[in-house]
Amino acid sequence: MSEKCSHLDTVADVTPSADGCEDCLRVGGRWVHLRLCMQCGHVGCCDNSPNRHATRHNADTGHPLIRSFEPGEDWWWCYPDGLFMEIDGAGPSPSHS
Repeated sequence: MSEKCSHLDTVADVTPSADGCEDCLRVGGRWVHLRLCMQCGHVGCCDNSPNRHATRHNADTGHPLIRSFEPGEDWWWCYPDGLFMEIDGAGPSPSHS
């Protein structure tokens, strides 16, 4: 595991793709918590959700960074570096309604 994320250069100014897990909404699934891809804005469900759409999105696209899309949570996760982090100056965490 890396001590520092080497993928911060992939972060874009993203707009969330949905107010819920985009894939669960499409197939009638359910989610526990939501995650926001920081490269394209895809909203997916967490690994505690039945379909794990955020991790599947990472596997399908290679987009490395997600951010919590839950109210009051400001953490990020880098898949390739296996790194949980908070980003100074990242601004308030976006969240669903």
